[in-house]
Amino acid sequence: MAAKKKKQRFYVEENETIDDCLSRMVKEGYMPVRRMEEPVLKEVKRNGKMDVEVARQRIVFEGKPVE
Repeated sequence: MAAKKKKQRFYVEENETIDDCLSRMVKEGYMPVRRMEEPVLKEVKRNGKMDVEVARQRIVFEGKPVE
């Protein structure tokens, strides 16, 4: 059996709940140790200039292997 990574990130997908993501982590043998939010950026053209704005926030969990 291959050794698991010490840390792994799990992203909550757009059509997935937080509970679904946490269940997926447990199935893969990881327990959540940290929750983070990352901005998802998009480019928007305004008045002939390209501006960058936040489209939404993406939730990310960091997991460690269950021993």
